[in-house]
Amino acid sequence: MRFKRTTPSGVTRHRRAGLIAAASGLALGVALLAPSGASAQSDGAFSTTQLKAASQGVLDADVAGTAWYVDSSDHRVVVTADSTVSAGELAKIRKAAGAQAGALKIERTAGQFTRLISGGDAIYTGGSRCSLGFNVEDSGGAAFFLTAGHCTEAGSTWYADANNSTVLGNTAGSSFPGNDYGIVRYTNSSISKPGTVGSVDITRAADPTVGQSVTRRGSTTGIHSGQVTALNATVNYGGGDIVYGLIQTTVCAEPGDSGGPLYSGSTAHGLTSGGSGNCSSGGTTFFQPVVEALNAYQVHVY
Repeated sequence: MRFKRTTPSGVTRHRRAGLIAAASGLALGVALLAPSGASAQSDGAFSTTQLKAASQGVLDADVAGTAWYVDSSDHRVVVTADSTVSAGELAKIRKAAGAQAGALKIERTAGQFTRLISGGDAIYTGGSRCSLGFNVEDSGGAAFFLTAGHCTEAGSTWYADANNSTVLGNTAGSSFPGNDYGIVRYTNSSISKPGTVGSVDITRAADPTVGQSVTRRGSTTGIHSGQVTALNATVNYGGGDIVYGLIQTTVCAEPGDSGGPLYSGSTAHGLTSGGSGNCSSGGTTFFQPVVEALNAYQVHVY
């Protein structure tokens, strides 16, 4: 698939090419036994090289509905499988890991991993609805906003309403899959562009830490909080849409929340990518780190 590369003055479009291994989810299941012949360590630990090989095996298996990350404290590759993944597909993953299958810790999570995009209200393009992430500026003071890359791949002109009567701006850069971030340049000077998320003033951006409490805001479900469970997570949404380097959390989200902000206090952390579950039963949600997007497009929060 070919992706559009539109870039305004002062904005650099950034695409990362490799796919690396990492990601997990809610521990709703138990670890599955490795097949006979798989190597095991007497002390339960696997080397960095073995973990890398096991992670590559998960990637090579290419099973949609899986996410994985390397747990450095447990020395395992934690693989989370959503409800669509069959026992046969789990066996395929273990087979692909080969001699390092013993390094895999496979868990189950309810629901299905999907990109959280739908038709509705909030910010609109191409018949789809997403959520605005963070308002940002470049060094010259030009105004933009960040959202998910799978949103910016869906259309070029963005609107504030479902009737497409109030233009916000045009897609200026997009990176998906591999990454999941995009940037829109405002063309409507009459639109207010506060540097806030709701009533919270965002003044800086940083990567979160595992165990940290974080909050997400989206156009479908509003404000919800949870904890960071992993960094550098990889998600296979299916159809070749694999995204890596994500923040994994217990924060719930639903379709239409895509692109919305993840933050704590006045600090921006991420952009909603996708996940499983909903805000009634809970689930696992993944976020594109916002620092990477800010650096890629040479913009800043304010």
